[in-house]
Amino acid sequence: MISTPAIIQTEAQAAAVIYITTPRNEMMKVFGPAVGELLTALAAQGVEPVGAVFAHHLKMSPGVFDFELGIKITAPVTASGRVKPGILPAATVARTIYSGPYEGLPAAWGEFNAWMKSNGHEQAENLWELYSVGPHSTSDSAQWRTELNRPLKN
Repeated sequence: MISTPAIIQTEAQAAAVIYITTPRNEMMKVFGPAVGELLTALAAQGVEPVGAVFAHHLKMSPGVFDFELGIKITAPVTASGRVKPGILPAATVARTIYSGPYEGLPAAWGEFNAWMKSNGHEQAENLWELYSVGPHSTSDSAQWRTELNRPLKN
């Protein structure tokens, strides 16, 4: 289930990111370890993360995820291994909040995409999810919250 979508303007935000290309069916195997790698690199540099982890999908294809796993930061990060400085972009986005387990995300995106289409919004190629409440917060997946952001073409 998604909340009522809204159109908002985001500002560019500095982030630490790991670029990942993986088959869709491998996502759950690579995501958790990459989050650990990202947070360990930030801790080693004394850089504080801000908020929750996000996945900024650069383009969508049926069988492959091509994205930056990242987290906003309070200070610049130095490249270390796969961790690099990045930016969560400024954009006009359609935004909604999905409530529930990650397995429900494809259906949530389907509902969200239908809303955008029925309201005449043309989508850009990229999108991002921000995992505000998840397994790091509670084991009850019904309580998980994922912010869905889809930049719009002007």
